[in-house]
Amino acid sequence: MPKHDRSEPDPDRRTILSGLMLTLLAGCGAGRPPRVVPAVEDARRARLRELEATAQGRLGAYIFDTQTQTGVGWREDERFAHCSSFKLSLAAMVLRLGDRGEADLGEVLRWGPEAMLPVSPVTEAHLEQGLSVEALAEGTLVTSDNTAANVLLQRFGGPAALTAFWRSLGDDVSQLDRLEPELNDVPPGTTLDTTTPRAMARTTAALVHGDVLTPESRTKLRAWMTAVRTGERRIRAGLPPRWVSGDKTGTGIGKTRHTYVDLAFGGPAGRPPLIITAYFEPARLVEPMDPVALDLLAAVGRTAANGLGDDAG
Repeated sequence: MPKHDRSEPDPDRRTILSGLMLTLLAGCGAGRPPRVVPAVEDARRARLRELEATAQGRLGAYIFDTQTQTGVGWREDERFAHCSSFKLSLAAMVLRLGDRGEADLGEVLRWGPEAMLPVSPVTEAHLEQGLSVEALAEGTLVTSDNTAANVLLQRFGGPAALTAFWRSLGDDVSQLDRLEPELNDVPPGTTLDTTTPRAMARTTAALVHGDVLTPESRTKLRAWMTAVRTGERRIRAGLPPRWVSGDKTGTGIGKTRHTYVDLAFGGPAGRPPLIITAYFEPARLVEPMDPVALDLLAAVGRTAANGLGDDAG
């Protein structure tokens, strides 16, 4: 009977080892990023559920990793009001129209005193001379200028045009139906002016990390988001200070319901970002701003960063 060289595995072992190697290679294909460990996703989901219970109210959140193309959330497919967070998409829509030659970003638009709304610092300062389309888009996003948002919507097709923009991105959930300030109050039993955390996270990812915009416009949009100051106590407050990050907030203070919103991107320099969307409707109504709600959104940011593992350091 021939003898086998003991330095070589026997045929059965070779078969098993080959199969294991093929399985490992298939799971780590060239250029394919590693998937988030399910345990990390479970921990994030459990933490989001715990945050909601502690803060008392309804929390919807979604954490989407553009590197792994995976996400996890809590109430991620329930509808919430956009409030002013729609202005991120509005600014992006205007930039894309410019990219395509369908809008002149240098066109100067004007409005009258009757169009002025509260929280309109940019348009109030330029009531007589007007502003360019690009300046209005920047003001809409950075300062959440309400009048600027309405002027742009009226110039470029109204709420239906923004809804069509979302559909063109594959977002068949988000919708805008009215102008400021009516859109902040969603009538019970309707889906007017709403979205879901998952839908808006994927839309935001397409805007700040995808190819919807030219590289120049995408860089501009991210810079505007980084310049936002209304979110300093929200999601970005929970992200490591050395991360590159930006956001767009929304706040609706109605008679029977308050809504706190934040759409953010963030991550270490050079790494594809996390996209974090959070919507909170507190059970108690506190004006003008509920510190519990703001702290909750910051905690959502920490939950996202902590789940990133070594990259979060």
